[in-house]
Amino acid sequence: MADRMRTDPDMDLPALRDMMDELQAQSAEPTAVTYEEAEIVGRPALWCDPLDSATDRVILYLHGGAFVANSKDTHRKVAAHLAKATGCRALVIDYRLAPENPFPAQLDDAVAAYRRLLRDGVEPGHIAVAGDSGGGGLATTTVLKLRDDGDTLPAGIVAISPWYDMEAKGETFDTNAAHDAFTTRRTTLALAAMFLGENGSATDPLANPLYADATGLPPIYLTCGGYEALRADAERFARLAADAGVDVTLEVSEGMQHIYPLMAGRAPEADRTIANIARWLRPQLGLDAAPVLSAATGPSAQSGLGTERGSSS
Repeated sequence: MADRMRTDPDMDLPALRDMMDELQAQSAEPTAVTYEEAEIVGRPALWCDPLDSATDRVILYLHGGAFVANSKDTHRKVAAHLAKATGCRALVIDYRLAPENPFPAQLDDAVAAYRRLLRDGVEPGHIAVAGDSGGGGLATTTVLKLRDDGDTLPAGIVAISPWYDMEAKGETFDTNAAHDAFTTRRTTLALAAMFLGENGSATDPLANPLYADATGLPPIYLTCGGYEALRADAERFARLAADAGVDVTLEVSEGMQHIYPLMAGRAPEADRTIANIARWLRPQLGLDAAPVLSAATGPSAQSGLGTERGSSS
């Protein structure tokens, strides 16, 4: 993918979408999980149901793809790995994509899906909102919007390699330029323009949560690769949230690329991070501390793992 981007940095949107749809091949198929297609608030969705899991707990999973690509189908396997490790169900929704549907269409769909879960009887404290890349940003802004609207908030937020910065100001665009295999400042700004459309603002806190007041958010688990250009997004938001008194955990996996957990079932680094998230997530959802089902073995290879309230590391 990196070679194709370098060869054709201005590839058209259909070609970009086709290429990004190939990401699903990076995840191994998890065992002992069933899938059920659904329609949630008028959008296609997919339930991931690990066998013998808690059916009254839900991970609302928002797929990555820079808001312009990917779907429930490209991310069902990574969502299922996370659901299986946690011991609950996951719901992956096909929110509307830009540029056909610019911001805030994606936010509206995610907020509506959360509220639908509440109407269906799922308790807020039994829901976590998770996502990767643009979906990690959306998982965060969804809960910011719910807070602003006075909704009862979910138990936690999980943001994997989150894309927050619509201005591409993070210092790791420069310091990791020689290491990141895919993301550049140029492509990020181009994708941000498609996401925001004519009327969106790169400094709107619900598009770029680096401008948000994080006060009152539930506990947050942030993870990123040490080599990725968006590393600073996770680190900057961790500091912002910690300064607001939010319970933040930041995991930096050294040497890893953007959204490396999509290699779940194929790479031990991905499996370890999935297991780390699940161990953190189970008590947030009110589940016991039973052993996490994971392919990970051996000690964690990640650095920068912290769990102190009001601080990040």
